[in-house]
Order: sequence, then structure tokens, then C-alpha cells
Amino acid sequence: MRQYVPMQHDVDDLVDLLDLEAIEVNIFRGVSPDESRQRIFGGQVAGQALVAAARTVDDDRPVHSLHAYFLRPGDPSVPVLYEVDRIRDGRSFTTRRVVGIQHGRAIFNLAASFHIREAGLEHLEPMPDVPKADDLPTRSERFAEDGVDDPFSDHPHPLDIRYITTSPLKRREPLPPVQQVWFRADGKLPDNQVLHTCLLTYASDMTLLDTTLLPHGSGAADQTVQMASLDHAMWFHGEFRADEWLLYDQHTPASTGARGLATGRVFTHDGRLIASVVQEGLIRKVPA
Repeated sequence: MRQYVPMQHDVDDLVDLLDLEAIEVNIFRGVSPDESRQRIFGGQVAGQALVAAARTVDDDRPVHSLHAYFLRPGDPSVPVLYEVDRIRDGRSFTTRRVVGIQHGRAIFNLAASFHIREAGLEHLEPMPDVPKADDLPTRSERFAEDGVDDPFSDHPHPLDIRYITTSPLKRREPLPPVQQVWFRADGKLPDNQVLHTCLLTYASDMTLLDTTLLPHGSGAADQTVQMASLDHAMWFHGEFRADEWLLYDQHTPASTGARGLATGRVFTHDGRLIASVVQEGLIRKVPA
């Protein structure tokens, strides 16, 4: 394998993308990268909305869960306004609701809960036995091995993603309902746990819904399938760094009624479970 060169400038651009502009009390503005996308990437909206919520919460209360609904496709050519509703400020928990708005209509809804740090009973599932990230080819190298040009070569690469299971461009038959990838920010991040959590939220939408296509011998590159995130939920179990390797262990239990469900567990490189994820998305066959 060639020597890998981190893409620090792409990571810096992602950090800037998540750094919202405060335009009024409880109102923030987020922009999209200058790319030829038909709609805004769902992870971007979720990450920005979580930033907006966190900006209204004290630093001693990290987010422990979020539940999000993608209501309409986002227009990447105009900013998104995020309105924060301070639903509750309790002694232990803080609750926020965030609505993303474009063209006068809601495109996204987020409910997030923040919790003071407390000691309590603890147990964590063990990490599955998988190859180390540094022993795996990069995404571009994996596509090259498959004889396919990297479809993302013209896009920024803020994340280094290493597929453990079959890459999405080489699926010819039904596969087990499991997908595993290592990922990390492809450069150094500031020491800010809120930023690391928001970046994980951004990244969690990148491969999860694709997992629902594995039992059908298909992948994200299949032009005969329309895919879109519908709702997304996350629970955070501890602190971590998103610029260090994270294992995303994904599984799909069901797909029915043009909707697919996928679950995910996120582990640090030393085996600590730090997040659980569930997503349902639209999976609709495009008529010939």
C-alpha cells in the first residue's frame, strides 16, 4: 500500500461547516459546501442541528441522545436556518428541539437530550474481532482493487473510511446483513468533545442505510434504487476522539414497505463502545 497522506484541509473545511453563525438568540445559520449535490447530505444537517442545540446548553452537560427526522430534501444552494426551542432545563437533564428551515418550510427536526456527568452502574458490549484499520486499504485503493474508479474522487475527503466487509461497488449476490468499516477524521481536530460528537453524528449517516441493501446484493452505487434517510437516532455512551479510529459495526434486521432499518455500534480503536445508532430510510426501486 502507498503511504497515506491525511487530508487536513478537508477536515478543517468540515470543522468550519459545523461552526454555525449565530444570527439571533436561539437562531443559527449553516451553509453547505460548494459541491454539485442534488440535496444536502443528511449527516451534515444532523451535525449542524446538534451544534445549534449544544450552543444553548452548559458545557458540563454532554449530549447523551438525539432523535431526528428528515422531512424534506435540503437545498445545498441556500443556507439552513436552525431554530432552537429550549424545552426544558432540569437539575440533571436538558432537552432541546431544533428545526431546520429552508424556503420557509421545515426540512429537518431534531430532539436532543443532555445529561450532567454522573457515576452509576456500567457495562459495555465487547468490540467484535476485526482487522486493524491500518492493515486495510483506503477507500480509493479498495475501489481500485475492485476495478472501479472512485466515485468520490472529485469530492472533499474529510473522513478516512476503511471497509472491512465488501465494498458497496462490488456486490453481485445477496450477502450477510452486516457491514463493518473503520473511519476517522482525516486530520487533527481541536480538543472539543462537542465537536467530536457532532462529527460522529455527521459520519454516522454515511454508510448505515447502505447496509440495508446487503441482503439484496445491491449497494449505494445501484442506480435502480432510490435511497433517503427518514429518521435517525443516536445514544452516546462516553467521550472519544473522532480523529482516532472508530469501528462502525452495522446490521440490518429488516426491510419492508419500501423502508429499510439498520442499527450500528461505534467502538474506539481500543474496544470501548461509545455510541449506538438506529436509522430507517427509504429504499424504493426506481421504475425501469
